[in-house]
Amino acid sequence: MKSLFDTVSRSCAKVVTQSYSTSFASATKMLAPCIRQDIYNIYGFVRFADEIVDSFHDYDKPTLFKRFEEDLEHALTDKISLNPILNAFQETVHKYDIDPAHIASFMKSMRLDLTKLDYLTDAEYKEYIYGSADVVGLMCLTVFVKGDKEKYESLKDSAMSLGSAFQKVNFLRDLKADFEGLSRTYFPNTNLVNLDEASKQRIIEEIEEDFAKGLAGINRLPIEAKFGVYTAFRYYRKLLTKLKRVPSAEIRNTRVRVPDYVKASLLARSYVKYRLNLI
Repeated sequence: MKSLFDTVSRSCAKVVTQSYSTSFASATKMLAPCIRQDIYNIYGFVRFADEIVDSFHDYDKPTLFKRFEEDLEHALTDKISLNPILNAFQETVHKYDIDPAHIASFMKSMRLDLTKLDYLTDAEYKEYIYGSADVVGLMCLTVFVKGDKEKYESLKDSAMSLGSAFQKVNFLRDLKADFEGLSRTYFPNTNLVNLDEASKQRIIEEIEEDFAKGLAGINRLPIEAKFGVYTAFRYYRKLLTKLKRVPSAEIRNTRVRVPDYVKASLLARSYVKYRLNLI
């Protein structure tokens, strides 16, 4: 029965989320049950695309990515896929009428990771972040507002800013893996071989500005989504705080993380603020 296959597909998306990102999985658990599975479905899709371009070095990545693109197209057209992750994703896409342009932009940025190593201009940098992060925030926002176009329009700029902030924190935290492991440099006009404090501070100020815009949107999110998104916001802010303390000369050799006991503390304090209507 198709319903059983759909249940299995949703379970796969949840397992992918829990396996690849305990932090994102924890934040997703703070969402209301009525939208939680759909966020698992979106994460499973974006994670698999990202894994192809970032991790499968012993395989023909361009061929794998092309096959994934074709399977995605069939899944969206046919409303079914034997790839359970794509089957779960298409269900969410059709349930909330997620904009196909957002999916296309995401896939475009992932495709760039197969060949493009340097982002030399602000325009290239912003286009990549829009596709790799902003549109993921917009897909999630479509779920959070349950397809309400008016609410979506009022919150989309903040959702994009939050997606940008999360992505830029990841870029800064993963400098070693991206630069040395994958030979990629995302930050334009920045010498990552000898990153200086001024360049690091410029990046951090940019992230802080994105966070401020993102927080303004979190305060206006529907109740079903607010606590979960705020939890993710607090986690990434904590990562940024830790990155600020790492000297620029060392940041390429250090991958900061938030210990589990700190995550638990962040969750508890976030819940108190949420219950007291402080967010």
